[in-house]
Amino acid sequence: MLRMAQPTRNAAGAMSRLESQKTHLKSICLQYQLYLLLNSLLKNEMGLIIFFLCAYVPKTAAGHCKWTEVLKDLELIQTSKDIDVSLYTANTDEDKECQEPVMRCFLLEMKVILQECHIKNCSKTQDVLNIWKNGNASLENNKLNSTTSAKCKECEEYEEKNFTEFIQSFVKVIQRECKH
Repeated sequence: MLRMAQPTRNAAGAMSRLESQKTHLKSICLQYQLYLLLNSLLKNEMGLIIFFLCAYVPKTAAGHCKWTEVLKDLELIQTSKDIDVSLYTANTDEDKECQEPVMRCFLLEMKVILQECHIKNCSKTQDVLNIWKNGNASLENNKLNSTTSAKCKECEEYEEKNFTEFIQSFVKVIQRECKH
């Protein structure tokens, strides 16, 4: 009797990686098209004027958030039943100047989730790893406009909350960051 092949446990992680690679490839293609366009525009005076005008138009929030991939992966793990941990959960209403320490706290706690997943062999381990990697990359690329103030809390000063509340708070903080 023939049996249908069952998808492996890492299929979701592989799909997530493929999506990430597709996004990266689309970005490279777009950059090349922009290069060709700029190359042709900069050959005449009017093109130069258009280029400088466009360079000073502020970006809109839609589609320019560096945290989009993290949000997608957070949605994937949000309903996981095999992740059961208490985590230090930063407040979603912290001052703007504390935004970077807040993000670092969430990412430190994602590392805790990742370690827990390795121990328990969670089905969402790859998604958690993606969140941790993409989150750290976004944090470095964004260079959030904040300096660590004396009034910013250390991660361990926040209240411990369950996994679901932690994810909900993380999503709110990222959405708030994407609006700015």
